[in-house]
Formats: sequence, C-alpha cells, structure tokens
Amino acid sequence: AAAAAAAGGVVAALQGGANAGHTIYDENGTKYALHLLPSGVLNKNAMNVIGNGVVVHVPGLFEEIAEMQEKGVQIDGRLLLSDRAHLLFDLHKEVDGMREAELAGNKIGTTKRGIGPAYASKATRNGLRVADLAHPENFKVKLAALVNDAQKRFPDIPYDMDAELAAYEKYAERLRPFITDTVDYLHDAHEQGKRILIEGANATMLDVDHGTYPFVTSSNPSIGGIVTGLGMAPTKFEAIIGVAKAYTTRVGAGPYPTEIHGDLGEKVREVGREYGTTTGRPRRVGWLDVVALRYVCKINGFTHLNLTKLDVLSDLPEIQVGVGYKVKGKTLSSSMPASIEDLESAEVVYETLPGWKQDISGVRQWADLPKAAQEYVQRVEDLVGVPVKWIGVGPGRDAIVIKG
Repeated sequence: AAAAAAAGGVVAALQGGANAGHTIYDENGTKYALHLLPSGVLNKNAMNVIGNGVVVHVPGLFEEIAEMQEKGVQIDGRLLLSDRAHLLFDLHKEVDGMREAELAGNKIGTTKRGIGPAYASKATRNGLRVADLAHPENFKVKLAALVNDAQKRFPDIPYDMDAELAAYEKYAERLRPFITDTVDYLHDAHEQGKRILIEGANATMLDVDHGTYPFVTSSNPSIGGIVTGLGMAPTKFEAIIGVAKAYTTRVGAGPYPTEIHGDLGEKVREVGREYGTTTGRPRRVGWLDVVALRYVCKINGFTHLNLTKLDVLSDLPEIQVGVGYKVKGKTLSSSMPASIEDLESAEVVYETLPGWKQDISGVRQWADLPKAAQEYVQRVEDLVGVPVKWIGVGPGRDAIVIKG
C-alpha cells in the first residue's frame, strides 16, 4: 500500500466482504482492524477502491469508516465504491446463521456475516447492487422479492422491511459521493501510469473453485478474482505477490493436514496472536504446507513471495515443513487432492529443520538473520520455486527483511 500510495496510486479490494480482516500496525504501534476498507486508507496519498466483486454491508462500512475517523484517518475523497458491487443485507446474515445451524455436526465454520447468502443472491440473480440505490421504487420491489424468497426457505426469519427501506434511503444519500464506475476509474488510472495495488481477502485455499471445498469462502480470492472482481485484464498485471506465513493458519472447519495440536499448537497461536480479525476466534495453526503452497503458486503465477511472521517460530528448537502427502499409497508433492475425504486421510511427509532460538524482531538486513533462519527461508524458496523477496519479522510496518 505504501509503494502504491507514494506515487499517488490506488489500492483496490476485489472480492469478499466483512468476513475477512487485515490487522495493521502503524509506526506508532496503533492497531487498525480493516474489513471492507482497503489498507490504503492508512496512507493519505492513496485512493481506495471497493470493487464490483465485493459484497458490501453498508451499515458495517459506515461503522468502519467512523472507527477510522475516530483514530484520525480521513476517508472523504479517498474511497470509491463500485456501482456494480452487490449489497449484503442483515437478511443475508440471518440466513447465514440459520443455514449454519442446520448443518449441525458438519458446519462450515462461516463468520455468519452473510457472505455466502449474498453471493448466492448474486448467482441466482435476485441480488441488489449499489446502482439500485439510485432507483428507490425498483429497489423496494427487488428487496421485497429477496425477502419473500428467503422467507419461503426460512419462514421464521425476523425481518422489518419497512425499517430496512427507511435505513437504505438514508444510506443512499451518504453513499452517493463514493459511488462510481470503478472499472472505468481503474483503467484510466492504469493508462495514466498510476501504481495499482490489488489487495485480496481470504486465501487461495479458501477459493470456492480451488480451495478445500466445501470448507471455503464464496468467492475467488485467487488471481481470477482480479479479472471478475475489478474488471482488470491479465495483460495489465505486473508483479503478483503471494503472502504466506512462515507456518499456516486456518479459521473454521475443514481438513488441515499439517495442523499442530496440544501445547505446541497453543504456544504458536499465542506467540503469533492468531485470533481472527473479524470474529476473534482462535485460529488453528500448523506447520508450513509446501504441497498447498506449490499448488497456490501454480494457480496464481506468483512472481514473488512475502513470507510473514518468521519471528513467531524463533523460540522453537526445530521446525517441521510438510513437503508431501501420502494418499492411497501414493506420495503427492504438488497435486492437491480434490476430495475432502482424501485430504483428511492424508499422511504428511515432513522435513525437520533446525530452529534459531533467538529473537529476530529487530533484524532488518538479510545478512543479520541467524544462519538457521536464512536456511529455513531458502529451503522454502527452493521447495516452491518462487523467490522469497520479503520476510516479515514482527507486526510493525517496518519489520521487514528484504532478501537480496
């Protein structure tokens, strides 16, 4: 975000909604929890775009804006919202909770923020978009149809449509300065030579097409989501940076081959502060899964990796890396099983690397990292075949080592 903003650039969000979060600390140690807002809001030189692929809970967006303004972050004039983005209503949240409750022992582990039902409305073509706010009479008819459809499935949904319509009449007025054709805006920005940073939410292993289905999100947080969620053609992509922790985490249910259990898992969770930005739920933690990382690199065509939170592993005497799966008598090193049953039964093949047992949070130069830490990073790079350019060694924005 800083690089894009330095040139008066743009930071754009392409998919998801308030189900994912980014936690950012500024140079003074102030913590910011972002959900719908792109991270560029923290740099006064950046324009921020919420693309058409995002599902937007308008009250939540205004709450987030208010929270940022209370911390001295000014949003006015620096945020654009796609007129093609779909609206996520409280109705969708109610449906999300009821659907999850129905699953009993087979719950997906959603955030219950209404994301899946909102994307379902989009796919069944009875959703409402930001552009509909400009046509209040048609908005009313469309919202009534959406509510009627939901109540056929869940008759007990409590929903005051009159109150919702009154609220959205006010929201429409407040949103008007932000609404634009973001496809046109982004293409103009690109033609003007502005730097554009496209910011994903969730993770590729939660991609509805390529992830651990059905334990996934409802959108495409992979490279394809940029094309559909922002209208940016692949010919415009330059650097494609994959962000991966030095270990792995997961929120919610689903198969997790390299998961660490017991006291060690709890230790990594505590040191890494692994609690969901959106829900506060404890994240599940595990060793780095190279099979999954190779798979993700292939899908996205990463040019570089940003390996974060290396410092979290600093106190461990040895570190394991999952380099293969044994499934049905075969060893897989880069092919991900599509079947949940196969993934759940997979036996992980591990390599064990020595730890470095010293604090690296103050290191800023590659040469100053302990030899074992350098070897860990280099081994990851060699295993996945993508250069690790940046290494995160702490929560601060400056806590980065650039690998030469």
